[in-house]
Amino acid sequence: MSGAVATVGRDVGRILEALGGLMLVSLVVPVVWGEYYALPALLASAVVPLVVGRLLYLRFKSADAPGRLHGMIVAATGWFSVGLFGSLPFLLIAWSTQMGVPGLATPSQTATLAAFTDPLNAVFESMSGFTGTGLTMTDNEEVLPRTLQWWRTFSEWIGGVGVIVLTTAILSRPGSGSLTLYESEARSEKIHPSIVSTVRTIWWIFILFTVVSILALWLAGMPIWGAINHAMTGLATGGFSITDNSIATYDSVTIDFVLLPVMLLGSIAFPVHYLILQGDLRNFYTDLQTRWVFGYMGAGAALLWGFLYFGGAYETAFGALRYGLFQFVSAATCTGFQTAVDATNVALGRWPAAAQLTVAFGMFVGGAAGSTAGGIKLIRGATLAKGIRHQISNVFYPETAVRRLEINGRRLNEGEASREFMEAAIIVVLWISFLVVGTFVLLLVLPAGEFSLANVVFEVASAQGNVGLSSGITGPTSLPQVGKVAFLFHMWIGRLEIIPVLVTLRTVFKRGGLYA
Repeated sequence: MSGAVATVGRDVGRILEALGGLMLVSLVVPVVWGEYYALPALLASAVVPLVVGRLLYLRFKSADAPGRLHGMIVAATGWFSVGLFGSLPFLLIAWSTQMGVPGLATPSQTATLAAFTDPLNAVFESMSGFTGTGLTMTDNEEVLPRTLQWWRTFSEWIGGVGVIVLTTAILSRPGSGSLTLYESEARSEKIHPSIVSTVRTIWWIFILFTVVSILALWLAGMPIWGAINHAMTGLATGGFSITDNSIATYDSVTIDFVLLPVMLLGSIAFPVHYLILQGDLRNFYTDLQTRWVFGYMGAGAALLWGFLYFGGAYETAFGALRYGLFQFVSAATCTGFQTAVDATNVALGRWPAAAQLTVAFGMFVGGAAGSTAGGIKLIRGATLAKGIRHQISNVFYPETAVRRLEINGRRLNEGEASREFMEAAIIVVLWISFLVVGTFVLLLVLPAGEFSLANVVFEVASAQGNVGLSSGITGPTSLPQVGKVAFLFHMWIGRLEIIPVLVTLRTVFKRGGLYA
């Protein structure tokens, strides 16, 4: 057995142990809501990853600390395993309701819950939750048991910061390879020299913001159960809702505008939050990504307002502003809350094509690196924009000139600038390539003529950007099985920014490094 297998097995085991612990904590919910029939299924769901994780850890606990290759494989396999094992509450509670639990009052089965008796639907929901995507296999979230409403919310809240960040905060020791794993989850910025201290600080900030967001939504008029769930998924930029029409169910201008800063908080990097909470308010305008968060989201919302108002989607300027601003921020922060639905105004899927593609662009770019948002990340967009300008301007300087590229306070020489520009370009090219392939696959499997090209591009970008906004394609019956499998892959690569998944697949298929 190679050392690489042992390292990966041990760390994936720790991740599964953490997942099992989260399920055990969630046992409080069915007790509080009196859903006792869900207790056996949820307990069994917790035992499986706990036992598997513990066995893996005990078998490989003396393995070496992970290197960069191992870290990427742990991240990819860990996230896939969490999506797989995290589906057990959906699957087992759905089957418990279907078959009945002896000695416990069991409610009648609903079509919404019955969808999770299909393992693929259950895995889809779990992967969507933990990756913070928010696309769903439910057709009416309101009729789900409170236990599953909570598990959907909890999975997004945990996944927003990262399952590896959680595992590091709870289970890791300083000097145990935590930095490698932290960086493998598409993170690089540290708050403290110690990575364990960094992730614990991140969680304290996240918990503080969650409490504040819950209070803000409750004061805005949202019922307390809704405030708890939507604050958690909004801050995690996940977007799962406990209502059938997402935030549109409340049809409240106040709630819409209270949620805007909640989503924006989730799209700003945690190190910036830390500095601001320490009193260093300059980071609102000195940090490159934070400036771009407000700048490009403001510009994108203004452009979208123009398409909606002058395109005739809304009769009033305020209506176009309300829905355009909310949906662009929801898309660009990769939250996926939806207010544009036919029940209250105009469904997003019926917006003009230019408006839909503007929202898709927001999903493509995403929020700041080091935040809970998805997309290619603002720092890569900034690196590409500055890098292109730098390359073009080279023409106007003599060959002997020594020039440096400044990005977010760092002055890079030619070699450093070229390397960072290349890394950003690779991610963008891969992102677009998978978007194109996914669009082609979806066009092949969907019924001809039922959805426009803009609808399909929008839906694939939503899955890959871990956003969750839908043009109406995703659903338990409307999305073909092949489409569901494809979207599982898109959500997986989107959360880990593609490279760790490709490295893992290459290692598995080529047997390179893993069995050496």
